[in-house]
Amino acid sequence: MTHSATTELKASGSAVSEHAAFEEIVGLIEQSRLQAVRAVNTTLIDLYWNVGEYISYKIQSDGWGKGTVQALSVFVQKMQPGIRGFSPQNIWRMRQFFETYRDEPNLSPLLRDLPWSSNLHILSRSKRPEEREFYLRMASQNHWQVREVARQMDVALFERALLHPPKLSTVLR
Repeated sequence: MTHSATTELKASGSAVSEHAAFEEIVGLIEQSRLQAVRAVNTTLIDLYWNVGEYISYKIQSDGWGKGTVQALSVFVQKMQPGIRGFSPQNIWRMRQFFETYRDEPNLSPLLRDLPWSSNLHILSRSKRPEEREFYLRMASQNHWQVREVARQMDVALFERALLHPPKLSTVLR
């Protein structure tokens, strides 16, 4: 091999290793971005839980109702211009979210793992607690977005799983 051919190989090898290093950096960026999105989502779910808990308490203790929640929504918009997610309907959903899951601490990690839209979809379309838990677990384990949650609920995955549970091999029994 000539000196120029060896130099070319080293140069192209260097370019390949440089390219691989750059891809690693891009991978680190993507991983950090995903972690940031998850942290924001968890914080948002915690906020909605806390607001739901507060609203639930105020309804019981101070008789808050539709008018008060409407006024709260207007107040939040005034104090935090441009903020989204605090319409009267969504505030009522936060209350429903809290009241539905407050006695289910084992579901807490799943709730915080899913986006609000997925949580709302499961909450509003599930008929019973077992169904909600099933879809929460499936969505979390499989990293489903809200469209996939909706699709799986539309095709009645829960009911099909109840009717035809997976068969265990004789070794696992």
